[in-house]
Amino acid sequence: MAERLPSLNALRAFEAVSRHRSIKKAAEELHVTPAAVSQQVKALEEALGTVLLRRTASGLLPTDAGDSGLGDLREGFDRLSQAVRKMRAKRSRRILAISVDPSFAATWLVARLDRFKQRRPEVDILLEASSAQADLARDDIDLAIRYGSGDWPGLRAVRLFDEDVFPVCSPKLLEGAHPLREPGDLRRHILLHLEWTPAKGEWPDWHAWLRAAGVEDVDASRGPRFTQHSMALQAAIEGQGVALGSTALVADDLAAGRLVSPFALCVPTSFAYHLVCLEERAEDPTIAAFRDWILAEAGHAAG
Repeated sequence: MAERLPSLNALRAFEAVSRHRSIKKAAEELHVTPAAVSQQVKALEEALGTVLLRRTASGLLPTDAGDSGLGDLREGFDRLSQAVRKMRAKRSRRILAISVDPSFAATWLVARLDRFKQRRPEVDILLEASSAQADLARDDIDLAIRYGSGDWPGLRAVRLFDEDVFPVCSPKLLEGAHPLREPGDLRRHILLHLEWTPAKGEWPDWHAWLRAAGVEDVDASRGPRFTQHSMALQAAIEGQGVALGSTALVADDLAAGRLVSPFALCVPTSFAYHLVCLEERAEDPTIAAFRDWILAEAGHAAG
């Protein structure tokens, strides 16, 4: 009789905590609460009858018992991912799973997906919209769109956009009792803030833009805050204030006249949106087809 295995979720939680040395970071990767991760690890320890993790000054580390099985456990998860990819590839229809930041999906990608569908009707897209950085080797994700420098070991990254950050607002704010004519006019308008820290890189805020504009008498800390670009931009479209947009995220709204850029000054960033995949899967025909398509779309948008 085969040995009864513990819960797969519990094993995955233990592996993630051991790798991150943190229950919180493991929870972010697995898209569950820290309490759920703690319960899974506790259940695994009870099932195996031994303590698997110990708390140290540098975080949670595996005990000798936990460490004895980690290598095989990680190899097992890698083999499971490979098996799922092989089975998925044998279906008559191909599903291409893409991890993407929710704001990038909402403001740029979703509106263009129909054009990829016209080019490759046999491929269905699965968008996993999440701010968490997917592990392409373990999460059964084919591609991801990430913001950063493009330096991710083991992954092939292609740059989609050079990002500049600049104020955007509803056209109606250009007129009225306090029209926006020059950066100093922002003192009479609500500033919409983005509370977002990318996993890799930086994002200029109002303090940075006003400093670049040479404006010192505008309170850069006031105004509502949002955790997603798309929410801040929607508030700007509704005329609720002035937001900081970027090349990719506001392209369609600017083209449609929903937003305008009242000032010429842009703050460049050294980071950008990239399409990434595992190096060993970069020449997969479906992945390559999507890469060619999105690069063409990005070039068209930039132009």
